[in-house]
Amino acid sequence: MVTIRKAIGDARRIVVKAGSSSLTTPQGTIDADRIDALVDVLAARRAAGTEIVFVSSGAIAAGLGPLGLARRPRDLATQQAAASVGQGLLVARYTASFARYGLTVGQVLLTPDDMMRRSHHRNAQRAVGQLLALGIVPVVNENDTVATDEIRFGDNDRLAALVAHLTRADALVLLSDVDALYTGDPSRPGARRIDEVRSAADLAEVELGGSGRVGTGGMVTKVEAARIAGVPVVLTDAARASAALAGEPVGTYFHPGDAPRMSSRNLWLAHATTGQGRVLLDAGAVEAIVQRRKSLLPAGVTGVQGEFAAGDPVDLVGADGRVVARGLVNYDATEIPELMGRSTRWLARELGPEYEREVIHRDHLVVLA
Repeated sequence: MVTIRKAIGDARRIVVKAGSSSLTTPQGTIDADRIDALVDVLAARRAAGTEIVFVSSGAIAAGLGPLGLARRPRDLATQQAAASVGQGLLVARYTASFARYGLTVGQVLLTPDDMMRRSHHRNAQRAVGQLLALGIVPVVNENDTVATDEIRFGDNDRLAALVAHLTRADALVLLSDVDALYTGDPSRPGARRIDEVRSAADLAEVELGGSGRVGTGGMVTKVEAARIAGVPVVLTDAARASAALAGEPVGTYFHPGDAPRMSSRNLWLAHATTGQGRVLLDAGAVEAIVQRRKSLLPAGVTGVQGEFAAGDPVDLVGADGRVVARGLVNYDATEIPELMGRSTRWLARELGPEYEREVIHRDHLVVLA
């Protein structure tokens, strides 16, 4: 297994993600000892010549104590307030901890727009790349202070996978409060640890709980992150971080798939968004999108469901009710009925040149079928 994991030990750039439980106390305060222990590991790998991009959860959790909150709030506004307070505390702690090794950190707060919009994506990629070139350790988090329920990464496991694409990293290490992936809750008898995942077949025995999580809390998002990362992934707990980064046989090792890596924008559309509505397609449009990777034109639209605005992600649905793709729509839901079944040339002539455009351009569309 050590030979199999040589890709981790030899990686020149690694994205490391740590969950809130690895960084904070149950009372919602920053655990300085845990952070220092993790920074010790990251700084050692950094000193060995590997570039480290650190994706850190914990902003909301770190803000609970200062705000006098006993538990994570359910409403978005209070979550945003907690993140605003906690993010500063968290970065201050990282700044002090990495400074023990003469290392400087740079905070990078990302929103889905930074993965979705080409100019934002290039700017984010350039910013992180320059931080690394200057010897800075990027500390990445979702910008929870301004995130909304409708459009957000949803969890930092998916964010870490997308950052691995953004930075063209060689490997991804996910640090959790569980030492590996198990077939069920590891605290219960009969749960079997999974050392390697080569394909979906290796996950056949993994149980999905009623909450939609794999085995224990949050595992489903880690499995999904490993699936979309496109690079070798290790899942383990923070106590085994040093061994994981060295390529030792700890935790669960996910082999990268054989499929070409998707763009960060398409990864975000496929795995980190929810369709704000549905656009119904005829058979010809489904074939054009799925088989020929074409844009969606008004002529192939047969109906609209839900309320959405131009720029929102929407699901594209065939006549059988199956979602075949997701994309960023160019029209409001109220505009589309007038366009259905029409050619873009007819629309431009009858409604004006601004209507001579696709419902969804192929550059803003990802096939899911």
